[in-house]
Amino acid sequence: MAFCSKSSRNIINNLKSKLGLSRLMNRGSDGCLNKTNPDRFLPLITLPQLRNPDSYSHKTSHSFSSQRFQSTTSEPQFASVPNGEHNQELDFPGGKVVFSPEMRFLSESPCVYNNCYRVLDDNGQLISNSIFVQVSEKIAVKMYSSMATLQILDTIFFEAQRQGRISFYLTTIGEEAINIASAAALTSDDIVFPQYREPGVLLWRGFTLQEFANQCFGNKADYGKGRQMPIHYGSNKHNYFTVSSTIATQIPHAVGAAYSLKMDKKDACAVTYFGDGGTSEGDFHAALNFAAVTESPVIFICRNNGWAISTPTSDQFRSEGIAVRGQAYGVRSIRVDGNDALAMYSAVHAAREMAINEHRPVLIEAITYRVGHHSTSDDSTKYRPADEIEWWRMARDPVTRFRKWIETNGWWGSEAESQLRSSIRNQLLQAIQIAERAEKPPVNDLFTDVYDNIPSNLRDQEKLLRETINRHPEDYPADVPF
Repeated sequence: MAFCSKSSRNIINNLKSKLGLSRLMNRGSDGCLNKTNPDRFLPLITLPQLRNPDSYSHKTSHSFSSQRFQSTTSEPQFASVPNGEHNQELDFPGGKVVFSPEMRFLSESPCVYNNCYRVLDDNGQLISNSIFVQVSEKIAVKMYSSMATLQILDTIFFEAQRQGRISFYLTTIGEEAINIASAAALTSDDIVFPQYREPGVLLWRGFTLQEFANQCFGNKADYGKGRQMPIHYGSNKHNYFTVSSTIATQIPHAVGAAYSLKMDKKDACAVTYFGDGGTSEGDFHAALNFAAVTESPVIFICRNNGWAISTPTSDQFRSEGIAVRGQAYGVRSIRVDGNDALAMYSAVHAAREMAINEHRPVLIEAITYRVGHHSTSDDSTKYRPADEIEWWRMARDPVTRFRKWIETNGWWGSEAESQLRSSIRNQLLQAIQIAERAEKPPVNDLFTDVYDNIPSNLRDQEKLLRETINRHPEDYPADVPF
């Protein structure tokens, strides 16, 4: 083994010296934008190009050839190829393969993906020459009202957990635009496969504050019968699959549902949400490949907030973000400023048209920041600086940015703001009181809804549980019907 390793190193070093690979491998991408510059949000592709994929593919293929490939000049003995064998083609099962005597390497991060689609600047003003889907006053006001409602909902439920009234909670602070704007661009027929930070999609579709409270308190009115952790919402009525704690499992599920929609010729798509941490799971890669091969109408929305649970993206992957990964599987991809509700609405609107009409899976990487802790079980100041959190909370708040835009249009004002926040807060506090007093689901509900005839092993488990409760009643809540 030692001999083989030493021999391999000698061969590599010899090639590097002969072919000039040392200079190539150490060459920087000076032509790329600085990835640490927060002001680099420029349109990746315009919406008309999104609607004309052939035009877009043609243009990007040229940019890829100039930015992704580098060639080296080898010495004559390495470049000699028999006459007539230049650019030979081979009929390979996956398509034609063209041979070339030139040694070329794919760049790790194409410069084109440094760009990020954006419409509103940080002050909520339209960027000149920006292209976006027009939003009516009614939709814009509903979008803002829903984003503000989501903020209030998160604040009050977070406080309820800290008071010990619910066991767990997870906020969407800093990511409200992704929730609401994407939901606004979809239709109620589109099937949603969420992660656990998309309650705004349910809110937009009509899930009531009382229904949110029932689930978090796990009472008898909870559709999951108290068997799920708080914030693991689900609703058949709203085409919203129940949240699963397991990371990334919903991504391939969404592709399967999308393929079914295609087979049934439905005018709808599947949409799945996940964080940047989810892209480190194998399910993400399998799903993208599955979607591309089956040409399924699915939209992948990745919330790239830079941290996953507590791991920075620099420790997760070497690529320049997530969007570039889509191209590896033949999935159309775009980077979007996730704190810009107007850009998110426009991108998802265009992606939906493309997915349904052209049978193209689309990957949207939403650049955002999770201002809140990952959950109530987390203290994010242990792995990221407090001033970083504060800067994103104050300078790049998506709710404030969108409010400034609708105020500029004359669609909103201070009086409407005060009335909205007061009304939502009162409604939510009342919903919590009702949910807290409501009866809990009975113990036997733990063992139903899976099998038509309950198997013997589950009956044994139920018997053991009841015996344990009778022996140690002080360890179990008194308000649960046994």
